[in-house]
Amino acid sequence: MIEALFNIVVGLMIVGGAAFSLVASIGINRFPDVYSRMHAASKAGTLGSGVILLALAVHADDAATAMRAIAGFVFLLLTAPVAAHLLAKASYEAGYKLWNKSVKDEMIVKIREQKATPQLHGEK
Repeated sequence: MIEALFNIVVGLMIVGGAAFSLVASIGINRFPDVYSRMHAASKAGTLGSGVILLALAVHADDAATAMRAIAGFVFLLLTAPVAAHLLAKASYEAGYKLWNKSVKDEMIVKIREQKATPQLHGEK
């Protein structure tokens, strides 16, 4: 009885994770600029992969596999948003433009502030 309940929970988690991954892939294909696409990939893709890894942890028969799955989940949560942020910042500095219907460009203000402040003690 309990095993059947675990199988149902694992199945629902896998379907939910796959649904989030599907939403991420649709967002990558449909969004207009690199920043929106990166947002879809980092948020929904991370959540989808993470839920699937947690399903593996619930389904695993041994603690070693469950701990590896949980460690992978934590690693995804810690690294994917940071990587997406750094890629978006590098894309902006490389000259990729925002979508022409974007309302506000907050990075231009930050860049102007950085250029306006004097450099101290040989900092670049």
